[in-house]
Amino acid sequence: MPPLAAPAPLPPPRVAALLQSMLALAGPTSIVAVMQVSSQLMETWLAARQGTAALAGWAVILPFSLLMQQMSSGAMGGGVVSAIARSLGASRRDDASALVMHAVIIAVVAGLCFALGLSLFAGPMLVAIAGQEAKDATMMYVMLFFGLGAIPAWLSNTLASVLRGGGQHALAARTLGTAWFVYPVLAWLLAEPAGMGMTGIGAAFAGVFTLATLAMAVVVMRGGAGFVPNLRTRISRPLFKKILAVGAVACALAAIANLTTILVTAQMRDYGIAAVAAYGISARMEFLIIPLAFGVGSALTALVGRAVGGEEWRMARRVAWLGGGITFAFTGALGVAVALAPHAFASFFTSDQQVVAIAARALGFIGPAFGFFGLGMTMYFAAMGAGRMKWPVMAAISRFTIAVGGGWLLAHVAGMGMNGHFLGVALGLVSYGALTAGGVRQRVWQAR
Repeated sequence: MPPLAAPAPLPPPRVAALLQSMLALAGPTSIVAVMQVSSQLMETWLAARQGTAALAGWAVILPFSLLMQQMSSGAMGGGVVSAIARSLGASRRDDASALVMHAVIIAVVAGLCFALGLSLFAGPMLVAIAGQEAKDATMMYVMLFFGLGAIPAWLSNTLASVLRGGGQHALAARTLGTAWFVYPVLAWLLAEPAGMGMTGIGAAFAGVFTLATLAMAVVVMRGGAGFVPNLRTRISRPLFKKILAVGAVACALAAIANLTTILVTAQMRDYGIAAVAAYGISARMEFLIIPLAFGVGSALTALVGRAVGGEEWRMARRVAWLGGGITFAFTGALGVAVALAPHAFASFFTSDQQVVAIAARALGFIGPAFGFFGLGMTMYFAAMGAGRMKWPVMAAISRFTIAVGGGWLLAHVAGMGMNGHFLGVALGLVSYGALTAGGVRQRVWQAR
């Protein structure tokens, strides 16, 4: 009797099925992302209402605020999602349970680094870039936002990542969505009716995310991720490595991205305090692309991680490109809208016409590149799920080099002035998106 033929491999899921799976996970996180964007726009508006000095000081601190959010939710958070998703995809449930304690330890240490670092060094930096008046207006905001709020922010985002790793995006979204809804309301109440100014914004952030951490901890400990965390597990180097192999690289990339903004902001100092404040508005609009991309990207990290855990590399690449295309279309349309009406967007934040004019010039250059930034961020989240971070690293270095070095050359050698810096930032975003997406191909995304 002839041997039975091996069964033919199952065909990959159709695009409609992949899209349905992606949107089921991305939907709740995307709603939270919209709420986060709205909240952060309100924060920008509130900072501008405290005066140009306060807005300039806030602009100097903005990259560190963004860095903390990016590291805790998308970077190290992505490492947590990827590690748990790959463990579950490979049917290693005990590893997933033990990973929670290791993720919490990383969050506490990282939050403490932000709390101490900003508390010690923000003052001299504010004076050096924006002046003494800006420091006086924002230093207490820094002490509360980071000194009291850094560890809760890290913990709440880390615990949300545990839930996403288990495919429970909706549970994570409920608590974080509530936090981002309450934060701007409380910030306004403390900043204006209570007369606390920038200090009130910092106090609101610390208070809201402390409560969010407690709520998220209850959900996770009750098995919300599909498993009960093992808090009595022995500390294991391989489990730390499983998170950090992706998360540490992603944090380094987030640091490079925000260092880019810090250095471009410092270059604006030569054009006056209004230019520093204006670029703060432009940078906020640029970085709002990140939470929008995170809505789809967080789904890709989990879906790609599970596919890779099951050695389904073709599926992983297909999911990544589908999500990247969706984000490119959405963020590209937003960027075009910003570029077509830059004064309208800039005027939303401040009535200082000098600041509005400079911010509008910046948005006119940078807005058209938003689509590439969104594409790059989505593929970056997908790469975390695949554990393939080489191309995102090259993309981040390219963006830094073009935005900072290329912008300086355009401004001072080519004689474009401020416009040269803005064009450099835009070209850096295009390079970032093209290189990150270029890494999602069969030659790179395959079993080793």
